[in-house]
Amino acid sequence: MSNDTNTRTDNAPIVNLNDQIAQRLDNLEAWRSEGTDPYGATFPDRTLSVDAKALYNEDAPEAEPPVTVAGRIVLFRIMGKAVFAQLRDGDGLIQIYAQKNVLGEELFAAFKRLDFGDILGVSGGVFKTRTGEITVKVQSYTLLSKALRPLPAKHEGLVDVEQRYRQRYLDLISNDEAAAVFRKRIDIVREVRKFLEDRGYIEVETPMLQVLAGGAAARPFETYYNALSCPMFMRIAPELYLKRLLVGGFEKVFELNRNFRNEGLDRRHNPEFTMLELYEAYGDCRTMMELVEALITTVAQNVNGSLQVQLNEETTLDFTPPFRRVTYKELICNRMGNDWYDVSSAERLSRAQALELEVDAGMSDVVVTHEIYEKVIERELIQPTFVTRMPRQLVPLAKTCDDDDTLVDVYELEINGLEVSPGYSELNDPIEQRKRFQEQIDTADGNPEVSEIIDEDFLTALEHGMPPAGGLGLGIDRLVMLLTAAESIRDVILFPHLRPKK
Repeated sequence: MSNDTNTRTDNAPIVNLNDQIAQRLDNLEAWRSEGTDPYGATFPDRTLSVDAKALYNEDAPEAEPPVTVAGRIVLFRIMGKAVFAQLRDGDGLIQIYAQKNVLGEELFAAFKRLDFGDILGVSGGVFKTRTGEITVKVQSYTLLSKALRPLPAKHEGLVDVEQRYRQRYLDLISNDEAAAVFRKRIDIVREVRKFLEDRGYIEVETPMLQVLAGGAAARPFETYYNALSCPMFMRIAPELYLKRLLVGGFEKVFELNRNFRNEGLDRRHNPEFTMLELYEAYGDCRTMMELVEALITTVAQNVNGSLQVQLNEETTLDFTPPFRRVTYKELICNRMGNDWYDVSSAERLSRAQALELEVDAGMSDVVVTHEIYEKVIERELIQPTFVTRMPRQLVPLAKTCDDDDTLVDVYELEINGLEVSPGYSELNDPIEQRKRFQEQIDTADGNPEVSEIIDEDFLTALEHGMPPAGGLGLGIDRLVMLLTAAESIRDVILFPHLRPKK
C-alpha cells in the first residue's frame, strides 16, 4: 500500500484482506502482551480539532499551548525517527507529530505499530510545521480502539454504491461528501422545527403501532400484539391521530414522524421514511400553501445560503417565491388535449395507451387520468409547482371545492418530478367523512392499499366537532434530496433498506 493508506511504509505492501486482518490481530496481541488493553481506556477530557488549531498563537509560536486530542488515524507516515499522522474527529482533521527522542525508544516502537483506522488519543503542544500546518507534538498517547479491519484507501474512498449503503459507517469515514449530506440533513430538520415553533406550533407524538392503518392509501406492514391478542399495523400516516388532537383543542400541531409502507424500493421510495405532518385549526388549503412555501424557502436560505440549488449541469432549482400555481385540469388538458374531459372513455383509454401506460378498460376515467398525471405530467414538473383542485375520489379526507363538488380543495407541491408536499382544507363533516370512507371501500376491489374497515373511533372524534382546519405533509427525505442535489433517496437516509445479502 502507499504511504497514505498503510501504517508502515518501511514494510512490503499487504494486499490480501485476510493477511491485513491477521497482521492487525498480531498487533493487537503485541499491545496486550505489553500490558495495554486496546479497548480499555477512556478519554473524556479532549479538545476538538478545530479548537486545538485555534489555540496556536502566531505572535507567540514558541508557546506551544498544551492540548489533548483524539480521533481516528486516517493518515500515517513513518519517516525514520519520526511519524506524521492525521486524526479525524467529529469536527475535522488535525495533524500529529511523534518523535523517538520525545517518546523514548519503547513507546515510539509501539507507536509505529499503530494501524490506519485505529482510534488514538494524544497529548502535546500545538505548533506550526515548516509547511505551515498546525500540528500537535505528541508528548504521550493512548490507544483507544484497535481497528481489526482496514479502511478503504484514502484517495479512492468507498466507491461501491451498494457497499456505501450497507456499510454506511465506512461511507461516512471515507467520503467527506456523504458526511456533509447527513450533517446538512440534521441542519434541515433543526430548521424545520425552529420555523414551526417560532410560529406557535407544538410538536407531538402519535402511535406508530395502530389497530387500523389509516390516513393514506398504502399497503401497511402487519404485526401481532401478543399481550392484546390482536393484529396491529405499522402506521402509514399519523393524520387521523393528529386530527383527534384538533378535536381536543390543540390548534397548531406537528409531528416529525416515521411512516412505514409495504411497497417497492427505488430512487424515490424507501418503505420506512420521515415525514413532517401538521395541522392548523381555522386554516385551509391556501394557509397551508403559504406556510409550506415559506418553510421551504426559509430552510433553503438558512441551510444552503441560497434559494438556488444546482442539481446537475442542465438543471438549477429556483425556490424564489411565489411558487407556480396551476390546476390539475389545466395540466391534463395541456398534455392530453382541451377536449380530454369531453371525449369517450374508450378515447381516453386509447390516448393513455399511446403514451405506453399500463391502463385497461377496467379502470375508471379518474384512475386513467391520474395514471397520466403520475407517470407523465408529474415527472415534467421541475421547478416548484402547486397543483390544485384534484378529483374528489383521490383524496377522501379533504373538503370539496365550493364551486365544484367533484373536486377537492387540495394542493400537491411538485419539485423536480417529485411530490414533496400534499396539503388540504380538511374535511370535518363526520357524515360526509363516513360516506367517503365507504365509497373508498366500495371501489377498492381488493386493493391492499385500502383498508376495508372504517375507523369508527376517528369518526366518533369528528362527531364531537373538529374545527375547520388546514393540514399538510412534507417528505423530509425528499426535501433533503432536493436541497443537497442527491440523486437517490438512499443517499439521504443513513441506513436505507436493501435486499438481505445471501
